[in-house]
Amino acid sequence: MPMETHLRNLAFRWSNWLMYSPALLLASSMLLAYFAVHYTSRHLTINTDTAELIAPESQFQQNRRRFEKAFGQDIHTLLLVIDSTSPELTKAAAQRLGRALRADTAHFSKVYRPDENAFFHRNGLLYLDTTKLQDFSVTLAQAQPFIGRISQDPSLNGFFSIFEDALNAENKSGEVPIDLMSLIDKVSLSLHKTLNGETDLLSWQNLIAENNISEAQSDKAFIFVTPKFDFSQLLPVEPAINAIRAAVDKIQDPNLPEVKVWITGEVGLEHDEMAGMSEGTFTASIFSIVLVCGILLIAYRSWLLMLATLLTLALGMIFCGLFAAVAVEELNLISVAFAVSNIGLGVEYAIHFCLRYRDNLDLHGKDKLRAIHSAVLDTSPSLILCAGTTSIGLYAFVPTDYQGISELGLLAGSSLFICLFITLTVLPVLLKILPTPAIHALQRGEHPGASKISLWLASFTLHYAKPITWATALLTVIALFLVFQVKTDFNPINLRDPHTESVIAFKELLKARDTSPMTLTVLAQSEADAKAMRKKLAGLKTVDKTVSLFDFVPKDQENKLGIIDDMMMTLGPQSQSFPQLKTGTDPKPSILRMIAAIDTRLPQKTAPAEIRSLQAFKQQLQDVLLELDARFQPDRGVFVEKIQTSLLGTLPTVMNQLLTGFQAEEIEPASIPTEVRERWLSKDGLYRIQIFPKQDLNDLDHLRDFITEVQAIAPDATDLPVMYWESMKAVLAAFQQAIVIALTAIAVLLLFIRRSIVDTLLVMTPLVLAGLFTMASTVFTGTPINFANIIALPLLMGLGVDNGIHMVEKLHHSLSEDQNIYQSSTARGMFYGALTTISSFAGLAFSPHQGIASMGLVITIGIFWIMTCTFVLLPAISKLALKPRRIVVRVETA
Repeated sequence: MPMETHLRNLAFRWSNWLMYSPALLLASSMLLAYFAVHYTSRHLTINTDTAELIAPESQFQQNRRRFEKAFGQDIHTLLLVIDSTSPELTKAAAQRLGRALRADTAHFSKVYRPDENAFFHRNGLLYLDTTKLQDFSVTLAQAQPFIGRISQDPSLNGFFSIFEDALNAENKSGEVPIDLMSLIDKVSLSLHKTLNGETDLLSWQNLIAENNISEAQSDKAFIFVTPKFDFSQLLPVEPAINAIRAAVDKIQDPNLPEVKVWITGEVGLEHDEMAGMSEGTFTASIFSIVLVCGILLIAYRSWLLMLATLLTLALGMIFCGLFAAVAVEELNLISVAFAVSNIGLGVEYAIHFCLRYRDNLDLHGKDKLRAIHSAVLDTSPSLILCAGTTSIGLYAFVPTDYQGISELGLLAGSSLFICLFITLTVLPVLLKILPTPAIHALQRGEHPGASKISLWLASFTLHYAKPITWATALLTVIALFLVFQVKTDFNPINLRDPHTESVIAFKELLKARDTSPMTLTVLAQSEADAKAMRKKLAGLKTVDKTVSLFDFVPKDQENKLGIIDDMMMTLGPQSQSFPQLKTGTDPKPSILRMIAAIDTRLPQKTAPAEIRSLQAFKQQLQDVLLELDARFQPDRGVFVEKIQTSLLGTLPTVMNQLLTGFQAEEIEPASIPTEVRERWLSKDGLYRIQIFPKQDLNDLDHLRDFITEVQAIAPDATDLPVMYWESMKAVLAAFQQAIVIALTAIAVLLLFIRRSIVDTLLVMTPLVLAGLFTMASTVFTGTPINFANIIALPLLMGLGVDNGIHMVEKLHHSLSEDQNIYQSSTARGMFYGALTTISSFAGLAFSPHQGIASMGLVITIGIFWIMTCTFVLLPAISKLALKPRRIVVRVETA
């Protein structure tokens, strides 16, 4: 062809120029590589924020930015979830941790605790439902005798004397705050833990209030922390997170149960993702490098050629990184995959070149210069054509609204030419300088690349062309059916490592409606608009409730204040303050009386559960006596204090917090604290309405229904559910658009270059079928399509086009049983190139990062189908569609 002839002439002059001064050219390349590394390290960064990757100028993104601008207090923050065995311990730990972090101005610019405000401590009872508050009033009235007696003697003696009287009395309900046997079981368990060296803290908030004081998740506390970022590090928030962990270690009390602090939130999730990606990618990279080296050794049978290939690949990666630093400056979680694409396609170019050079040496003896010239002439036209068609397929993703894949298309498409240029420039020079590899194939009388497998494959594909074609048609029908069952999962949380603390904590928050971040947000221009919008939203069947600034003015305040006054009167003198626990008392006499009361009461019991409870309680009390007798002062006193703390340590705090709630006053809109108001009413006068769903939004149908219903009333509704839903739609639309453009552009270019409809169809058929079979395979593996693995399609398209062009060109000259195409350097280059590409991605399939793992799996499956379609299907259908060209018989088949 005229174009191929022109390319060969150009390649001839190019190879002559390269050999003129190879040492100077290689030195220049190394110097340029040094400056490229220096520039790239300073100017190329990675941004893990996925918010702006998809349709940045679309309406849903504008709505998100408007919301974040008006209410940006929690943007770029760490969310600390404090958890322990009791709500009292949790609150105390949150208070200490918040104070420690607020003092650390080197790492944090702002610390906010939602439950820290004195306003809510004083008026918290007003925010309970009237029914709940009434129930709590009844519970408090029942507990009043217990509270009165323990306040007179706040020690183990006073506590056990109440138990003694409760057991001896006919009516026990007035002596203890809850069912006697239930309380005995809890006390027994606490004593058992303490006696066995564990730490425990009985929660009197749960015992007295029976969960009426606090809402769900009362055992958790939250702190929002705005860290200072150190962008000089790969993990810019790591110093701040390390400071948090150090502060958590300091607030732990060895005499109390451990307090767990989970670090999550937007920044925490991004940090763990980057750390996991770095660790997983590093491990996968080491695995891939070792595997690639092994494959290259098998392919070349030469350490020197392997070294030349790796050096060429390294230089290609360096200059591709330089291009990325200049073109985009900032990589994202999607575009960073261009590096792996470079490894796969870049090393394939080098393999084709080195195998042709290897075969030329075998054919022509030790004439190194002639072998290099011949390799440049033979490989350049097809490699340039491959790079051109593949880059068009990748460039088709540039105009899409998915910024991540758009930049990937730009970088991967351009990097093909960079890698090809390095291959055709530096690799010949390296081969000229390095010693000549050993010659062995013809000396043994073997044909280069000959093997039993290649001979069997050549015979199989040509002899059974029709059955292979019909079998492929059947598989295509099955795959078309399966493609409609492909699942999608565009929830970014599901891409991350599920074992990191940020993801664990985030998913725990999702389980409770009141803490779930999967809510919608609507902004209203005025108070009247906000109230009208809330009324409309309340009528939707998918909406559970709405929260806004108006909810901070409690309903039915007059009635609730009356109930609170009644509770104060019920407690009487104890409503003023609760004393601290007494120290230095000897509980042995009260324990002995307690055991005697149990012995008296036990024979009268008939219920097996009550008998077991009393027997267990007696056993624990006897064990306490044994410990007291076995210990000497001051150790005996320490043990008594430990028992008293575990049983009564939280009681003064709970009672004083309750008494503070008796000071509640009527709340007006103007009395709401500023730090609360600014989270619901912006400086620009926008009212925030948070909308909670009734159903689980992990179900796509529920997600769609919730968003559709709300947006029918409030089109500008935003927040995480909208981001997930709109992102999914935008990504799918972008890929549909790009794939159509790419396939069309590749087909037109192939038709223009090869001037043959048959050739064009032969190249495109394996490409399309491999993509179809890959998508169908995700159904069998249970792998949903997500933000990460969807990039497999453009990468596979590049490899598929390359292989299709190589194979069709070879089939034109070797389509007969006398000439085995699988023995040629072209076929071997495709095979070993595919193996090295698989090795680049297969290691990723074992990454803890779910997105990267799914990408590695899908690409590995895709390469398998590409090679199957190229090596088995394409020769079979070519046998039916092509006629072999009459060529001059040559010994060389490479």
